[in-house]
Amino acid sequence: MKPRDEKKIDQIFKATLDLVQAYGLAGITMGKIANASKLATGTIYIYFASKEELVNALFTECRKASAAIYFTGYDPQVPFKEGFKVIWMNLLKHRVEKFEEAVFLDQCYHSPFIAESTKEITRKLFQPLRRLIDRGKQEGLVKDTDTFLLLTFMVGSISEIVRYSFYSGRTINASVAEEAFNLCWDGLKA
Repeated sequence: MKPRDEKKIDQIFKATLDLVQAYGLAGITMGKIANASKLATGTIYIYFASKEELVNALFTECRKASAAIYFTGYDPQVPFKEGFKVIWMNLLKHRVEKFEEAVFLDQCYHSPFIAESTKEITRKLFQPLRRLIDRGKQEGLVKDTDTFLLLTFMVGSISEIVRYSFYSGRTINASVAEEAFNLCWDGLKA
């Protein structure tokens, strides 16, 4: 049996991200991925039995990578707003720097391709953020509403800012990031 070639997997993942950004998740096929990755379609199938398997593997990979970045510098012992801001800014920065991954992840959240087992893996990765939001509610610092809604508002605000920036060619500098954070905070605070 031939060993797994991580370089080929990286090529497949990169091609998939580029294609999803250009055509959407539903608009890609294994053949298009093969062409974009400059690999034979049969080679793609050696690594992934189907488009669904490929999408789930890439989704898991992107979520693991993003979780590691989102929580960089975060200390659960710091005051709520300070910890929330660290994660918020990390999320914003990551989505700007990895825009193609952000587009892919956003499309995956609303697609039938992602298996429940994959969703469960990623839910576990983001438990620190859920715990932080729950702590904010317990401390009376954020609205006492469903945590999912609060997280959706938080991530949605970041996603829209990043999309606007990308498609309008505007840069998100430190001043814009701070103002955007304050707007989000004003929407969440109790």
